[in-house]
Amino acid sequence: MTELTRIPAPDGVAPATAYTHVVMGTGRFVAISGQLALDEDGALVGEGDAAAQARQIFENLRRCLAAAGATFDDVVKLTYFVTDMAHMPAVRTARATHIPDDRLPAASAVQVAALVRPEFLMEIEAFAVIGA
Repeated sequence: MTELTRIPAPDGVAPATAYTHVVMGTGRFVAISGQLALDEDGALVGEGDAAAQARQIFENLRRCLAAAGATFDDVVKLTYFVTDMAHMPAVRTARATHIPDDRLPAASAVQVAALVRPEFLMEIEAFAVIGA
């Protein structure tokens, strides 16, 4: 595992409340494509249920990270694409089961008009840095 440095509030920047402004480390870069609320058979999990979709997405992220030899401890950036910002509390709750508040990655949240299929409420991608 690489050693990551987190800078939650760089000089002159307001402190973040649900993410870290800067995360850096050395090692191999891992990019995880945007994950959707699909189970291992490709079936939708949680139609109309943001909490269920967020839980499934974080489980998919965990599995993708593991395939690269990484964990959520190695994540330096998460990007949330949501069809409604009202889904963000569900995303934060699901994230909290995998990432403690003192290890939050950098993050961006973007509201989008639509995702690849209308039943998807969110998509989340991750970037990680792991030891060489």
